Amino acid sequence: MKICALLLAALAIPALAADDAVIKAKPAAVLWQAPEKITLQDWIWGPGGQDKAPKPPYEFIEEDGNGTNAKIRVRDGAGNQWTVKFGGEIHSDVFAARMLNAMGYLAEPTYFVASGVVSGAHDLRRAKPFLEKDGRFYRARFKLRDKKSMAKVADQDWSWIDNPFAGSHELSGLKIMLMLMSNWDAKDSRDGKGSNTAIYSTKGSDSHLIYSFDDWGATMGKWGGFFKRDKWNPDGYTAQSKNFVTNVSGKGIRWGYQGKHGRDVTSGIAAADVAWLMTYLSRVTDADLQAGLRASGATEEQIQAYSSALRERITQLQKVSSTTVATAR
Repeated sequence: MKICALLLAALAIPALAADDAVIKAKPAAVLWQAPEKITLQDWIWGPGGQDKAPKPPYEFIEEDGNGTNAKIRVRDGAGNQWTVKFGGEIHSDVFAARMLNAMGYLAEPTYFVASGVVSGAHDLRRAKPFLEKDGRFYRARFKLRDKKSMAKVADQDWSWIDNPFAGSHELSGLKIMLMLMSNWDAKDSRDGKGSNTAIYSTKGSDSHLIYSFDDWGATMGKWGGFFKRDKWNPDGYTAQSKNFVTNVSGKGIRWGYQGKHGRDVTSGIAAADVAWLMTYLSRVTDADLQAGLRASGATEEQIQAYSSALRERITQLQKVSSTTVATAR
């Protein structure tokens, strides 16, 4: 995803050091860029486009033991490396990438692959149930590992309350996107190695530090406590959509959302922030949503349920946005 030079953090002014060396300006911190016009093809192929889609044959590299879902790393026919995830998060990961891309937030090239064959797989543990003896698999999420253009900064992440974007439309917009897709797993730097926030560094002379929320597997289900929440559940997602926004008053906006750091996610969002996000979210059509859901591997029944529920939530945001216009008058 191409990130524009949006300066949202202070830059160090170049100055001469004692040894006459010039101190370079610090990379700008970026959370969001204005999205270009998103076409139906963008919803189908996501931020990587059709050209970057995984190309067989797939060659096994290693098993990835990170996270809670089974994953392996493979190299495709074009020489690109992918993290391949199996299990209950594959659809939500792919759909979320398309939603984020359409709104201007960082999303890595992510694809749903219905079936394929991985050659050379060996010594598998968690991933063993998902690959047959000949390496064939069914239903997987492929995420591109492109360290040449953008790399994750090791041991650096951020929290909802400690970041360079406090009070901005951009940060509030990301919070709304988290709630819109019912991502209850909002762990941040305060959760140590379990953090789902990340910072990426772009390569080249025009480098940036890109702040991102990096894990969208726990989405499109029910928010709530440990025994109530789930992921990729169209019935649960639909049921909670009626209470997506519970109240709007002079004291602010009340949300139905419950999740990790829920108070930090729901607080500080003004009607003006919602209006800002609606500038871009209002462009999304039902056909767009359905194309993105279909590309994520959703069934036709799931597509209809999710697109209707998403439209219900977007309509509620539109009503909140309209309060800004009414107040301005």
